[in-house]
Amino acid sequence: MPDGSIFKRCGCRHPDTGKPFGNDCPKLRRPNRAWSSEHGHWAYQLELPPTADGRRRQLRRAGLPNRRAASDELDQARELLALAGKDRRRRSDIADVLQAAVRAKRPLPEVDRLRQRLRGDGPLADMPTVAEYLTGWLGHLTIDANTVGGYESIVRVHLVPHLGEVPLDKLRTSHIRDLFAAIGRRNGEILAARTSPDPAVRQSVAGVRPTGPARRQRIRACLRKAINDALADELIVGSNPAALVKTPGDRPLPIVWEDERVQRWKDFGTVPGPVMVWTDTQLVDFLDHAAQHAPDLHPMWHYMAYRGPRRGEACGLRDSEVRLHRRETTINNQIATHGYTPVQKLPKSRAGNRDVALDADTVKVLTAYKARRAQWQLAAGPAWPDTGLFFVRPDGQPWHPNAVTQRFRRLVRKAGLPPIRLHDLRHSAATIALDAGVDIKVLSDQLGHSTTTLTRDTYQSVTKQLHQDAADAVAKKIDQKRRKAG
Repeated sequence: MPDGSIFKRCGCRHPDTGKPFGNDCPKLRRPNRAWSSEHGHWAYQLELPPTADGRRRQLRRAGLPNRRAASDELDQARELLALAGKDRRRRSDIADVLQAAVRAKRPLPEVDRLRQRLRGDGPLADMPTVAEYLTGWLGHLTIDANTVGGYESIVRVHLVPHLGEVPLDKLRTSHIRDLFAAIGRRNGEILAARTSPDPAVRQSVAGVRPTGPARRQRIRACLRKAINDALADELIVGSNPAALVKTPGDRPLPIVWEDERVQRWKDFGTVPGPVMVWTDTQLVDFLDHAAQHAPDLHPMWHYMAYRGPRRGEACGLRDSEVRLHRRETTINNQIATHGYTPVQKLPKSRAGNRDVALDADTVKVLTAYKARRAQWQLAAGPAWPDTGLFFVRPDGQPWHPNAVTQRFRRLVRKAGLPPIRLHDLRHSAATIALDAGVDIKVLSDQLGHSTTTLTRDTYQSVTKQLHQDAADAVAKKIDQKRRKAG
């Protein structure tokens, strides 16, 4: 019966043998051989393509409530098999899926869903949930260990709790928007609890931080990459819903410590934003203070403040890549932390591998540092380690990035300067460079950005002189028109 058949079955057993009647029970039919409307339940069966080893098989489902339900599902099974056309392999694959659905007492797959999977030539078996897919995806990543650790945290804390039960091919932009809406609500609850008059409520969120804009950007980026990988593996087809959702909240932009902001910070301890940068005067004050109170780290901080490398890039700067006679360094190594363990590796992106030109003041500072380092090495003798790094501790060992940050924070407090992060030395270098008229492409290359768009979007808003020059140019143009009209 290649086209299948519809019939009725029941659970009655033969009184003599005790075996089930199946569809031979006398109560199933009326005297005219028509099916009884009062006894049994509907079923269907359909001849399937043979198995891979040539064995015959049938698709059979019983327990359907009426003839219409049996007829509809039989038609659906035929339509699903027809999707493969004359492709015997795919017809056999579809038969496997149909049998698996019936054995598990699940509905047959939707025709459109199976058609999409056939286009991708991927597996036709039941689609994993987002949680199942992300768990396997994490286990097969071959990227930086720190990045994998960040993805694992995002998957565990955010993606699985909110999206885990959704089948991967059913994930839509609405699900992702709901995720960020839930994060926003939770942020509101945390902030409300912090200001509650009830001490117990305030204690309930002690140490709990809201999910900020940068974290939300990383959540979206993690999900976007995971889905892109599923598309590349042809596990699903179509577009990436994570790429179509805009993350609530923008990345925080640098704010300059203007005099009015410094005064308010002194009076009330108020810090205007998460990313703050010093003025050139404040930067000079810090470097002068560091030269006196932290001479072992002052050269590194000077290099970061003037030329803007990242912390890991400065700690991992190779001795062989510092060419002071040519006033340049090459950044092709960094020291990152995996947990607390320092690890040397390549820069974070292709654009991170770059040459950085040096100014005369920086060359002078680094030349003096090399002479001081030679004295340290002479004093240590054979005990001096060969790290191959330019910036090292007085004992010759590499600087741990976290130690550099901790020393920086302490020194900023002792100097009485408004607080910034160590990474904000890089922002200060970029901001001052733009104010000095450095071309945006030159600055982008210096910082190791992949595009000038990132550089412009991050720093252009804090360069007041550029905006003031633009305002003066507009006023001058209008004034010239006014004089001609007069």
